[in-house]
Amino acid sequence: MTDITVRRSVSADRAELERLAALDSARPPRGPALVAESDARMIAALPLGSGRTIADPFEPTAEIVALLELRAAQLREDGRGSHGWAGRLRSLLHAPARA
Repeated sequence: MTDITVRRSVSADRAELERLAALDSARPPRGPALVAESDARMIAALPLGSGRTIADPFEPTAEIVALLELRAAQLREDGRGSHGWAGRLRSLLHAPARA
């Protein structure tokens, strides 16, 4: 695998999440999740609420799961008050001009 795409799941991912969960002998995530894709194929998913990560057992996914966990942590951090990207943007817009 060379290119990995990490994105939020959408409702159209339901069948692919169910396929991935079946491969991993697990239940598909309920609610929002982050998914990792390679070659247009879902290979791992991390629920953003509760539940465990699911991954294709026939692919080396340990580093990909770590990537999903890192992205989930970034999203949690961004969601906290003004420390998110919107807050950073606001602080740049309201910062005094440098001479």
